[in-house]
Amino acid sequence: TGFPSERPSYEPSRRRVVWPTGAEGYIFSAEDPDGLRGYQFDTAWSDELAKWPSPDDTWSNLQMGLRLGEPQQMVTTTPRPVALLKQLLDRKTTAVTRASSYDNRANLAPAFFSEIAAIYEGTALGRQELLGELIEDRSGALWSWAILEAARREPPQSFARIVVAVDPPVTSTKNSDACGIVVAGLCHGAPHRAFVLEDASVQGLSPHQWAERAVATYHRWSADRIVVEVNQGGDLVRDVLRTADANVPIKAVRANRGKLVRAEPIAALYEQNRVHHARPFPELEAELTAFTGASGESSPDRLDAMVWALTELMLSAVAEPTVRTL
Repeated sequence: TGFPSERPSYEPSRRRVVWPTGAEGYIFSAEDPDGLRGYQFDTAWSDELAKWPSPDDTWSNLQMGLRLGEPQQMVTTTPRPVALLKQLLDRKTTAVTRASSYDNRANLAPAFFSEIAAIYEGTALGRQELLGELIEDRSGALWSWAILEAARREPPQSFARIVVAVDPPVTSTKNSDACGIVVAGLCHGAPHRAFVLEDASVQGLSPHQWAERAVATYHRWSADRIVVEVNQGGDLVRDVLRTADANVPIKAVRANRGKLVRAEPIAALYEQNRVHHARPFPELEAELTAFTGASGESSPDRLDAMVWALTELMLSAVAEPTVRTL
């Protein structure tokens, strides 16, 4: 940019850029960390640091060359959970700015957002590549982002069974736990494979309102039954669902074991590539990747509902009814 008389010239053989003022810049490849040896600079720009093949070697050699004046350096990268990047972010001397692909919309092709970005919105990859978030797995969590990304798949047109599972809240204020409502389907002809089809969870609704939501979800999917946890409320939970629709088949389940113990067999099914997600479910997946079973964690209501649904479909001895087509 700038006037032609102010533009630098590039010397490919020396990998050097020279400005008319006498200022010089050098270009290096992160694939050759030793290529930085023997130089000295006052400024450095490190691009796509999270993709460097040997980040520690390249970075340390660069630091040894920053010995003129008052050295400054800038790092631009799509974040990935590499150790060097996390170290830099933790330093008090690092100033961090973030920008998403949407902030740069004016400079990108419209088709990028309609055809490409739309596919990854709501996924961990989309949060990383489009929003510039540093996505890390939580130590001790039963689900990792890699497992969830591998679980994404186009659902079939027919299922042997479909259930709606409900994990009702104890109270119904705006600050109450969410009412977990999750739909899952067992694949026809593949009784050991299932899909999570919808997360219809809600928060802050009265018992009659969330019951109506659960029943509407049941009808919309032509489900076989509603599976509902009755630890909190017992017969009252079933009664409120019956009030919304007296003809809906309901299976009441009671949690006799902790959430972690109930969730572990379902997490194992994910690891075996037997459970898939029909589309991204950001809030549900955030609970899955955060859940460790440690005391003090917020209630994973969406996770609980999903566990009940998949337990009913894959870990219960229930005969398959007539196949339904979506």
